Amino acid sequence: MLLVARKALAAGHSKAIRLTTREVHYLSSILVSPPLVSLDLPENWIPYSDPPPLASFETEQKTVVIDGKVIAEEIRTKIISEVGKMKKAVGKVPGLAVVLVGQQRDSQTYVRNKIKACEEAGIKSVLAELPEDCSESHIISVLKKFNEDTSIHGVLVQLPLPQHLDESKILNMVRLEKDVDGFHPLNMGNLAMRGREPLFVSCTPKGCVELLIRAGVEIAGKTAVVIGRSNIVGLPMSLLLQRHDATVSTVHAFTKDPEHITRKADIVIAAAGIPNLVRGSWLKPGAVVIDVGTCPVEDSGCEFGYRLVGDVCYEEALGVASAITPVPGGVGPMTIAMLLCNTLDAAKRIFL
Repeated sequence: MLLVARKALAAGHSKAIRLTTREVHYLSSILVSPPLVSLDLPENWIPYSDPPPLASFETEQKTVVIDGKVIAEEIRTKIISEVGKMKKAVGKVPGLAVVLVGQQRDSQTYVRNKIKACEEAGIKSVLAELPEDCSESHIISVLKKFNEDTSIHGVLVQLPLPQHLDESKILNMVRLEKDVDGFHPLNMGNLAMRGREPLFVSCTPKGCVELLIRAGVEIAGKTAVVIGRSNIVGLPMSLLLQRHDATVSTVHAFTKDPEHITRKADIVIAAAGIPNLVRGSWLKPGAVVIDVGTCPVEDSGCEFGYRLVGDVCYEEALGVASAITPVPGGVGPMTIAMLLCNTLDAAKRIFL
């Protein structure tokens, strides 16, 4: 096991290395605690078929709908202006490269919206569409090309990736200063540590906090519950709220009595990806609710045979929450606006 020891020592002197689960276990064999990666069980949520009855209140809470479309449009207008100033000053504009693997319909829709937003903002965009069965080496070669392209300031890999691909290995190939999705371990680590500033914060959590601030919601000192703990939203959301001095709890698929925990929150961020998981009875009267979920639900009365709903039962939350984001039209537009903002910031670090 000399090789394992050398690997561990090398980590302190060079770039991060990947130890296998077996190697990690060997290095910590003195302890009974298992390797952390062995604890990463699937998040299999079980929606409640018989939710508890809604609590009755003496007076119905007036609920303000936080319009993410309007706020995102304000931000995008400022981004367009900044891009124009950059073009006038240095003759160049920010550039974003997107890597899309496979034909997953919702991923194609998300990418199409991002490319359209770039065009409207005057940001250069490049799309690399790769087949479902492409190899890791092929994706990595594409990422290396974008990493070296001086006209590209932001690079993102649309998630999820096909199961045969190592997501973490691929995401780690994106150069830190171009990681506009904020998924690089160093960006995530700097977000977690007080006194550190990540180059980029993940777009959806960043958009959620921007919504809260612009809606006049005080975060510092408040109790917040984040439902879901994905690397894309839940984890960085919890870290970001802590950096804003909220007292944060995380509810996940293994949490006992999630309703009771959520009902104590002043701020609820729902990011589990389960339609109507959060019922009105889960919410404290006056709580602020940010619904990240976007779930297609069959509805023959709609044009495409389905409609989009969030993680929160919207109708039940009205009259209980003091403010809530709708689905669609809440967090989604803000996520794209934050992506444009991160790409602009990446270019500013080069040109200005």
